[in-house]
Amino acid sequence: QVQLVESGGGLVQPGGSLRLSCVASGTIFTIGAMDWYRQAPGKERELVARRLSSAFTYYKDSVKGRFTISRDNAKNAAYLQMNSLTPEDTAVYYCNARGVDSSTTQEFDVWGQGTQVTVSS
Repeated sequence: QVQLVESGGGLVQPGGSLRLSCVASGTIFTIGAMDWYRQAPGKERELVARRLSSAFTYYKDSVKGRFTISRDNAKNAAYLQMNSLTPEDTAVYYCNARGVDSSTTQEFDVWGQGTQVTVSS
């Protein structure tokens, strides 16, 4: 079984920065993709950034140049550095990981519990 634990959310003023962390644990053989999603009140969950094991990255247009996703494969971790935050970035941020379970050799697709990011003065 694979679990994700997120941390790093909080309250920040417009223009500020936050760094989110996501650490996977359990019976992990490999992780192919680690993503960050967010869901604002009354809105659907949306993909913010993706980082594949090949180092390919994807960013939602509205965060390009402000957010950076990175991974530490040795720690089964992903990070989201968020700079120049605006109130529109306020949401619950979720980490998602997809890979192969070492105990079952089956694919897994797991979500973290979410971490609240609030951008307000």
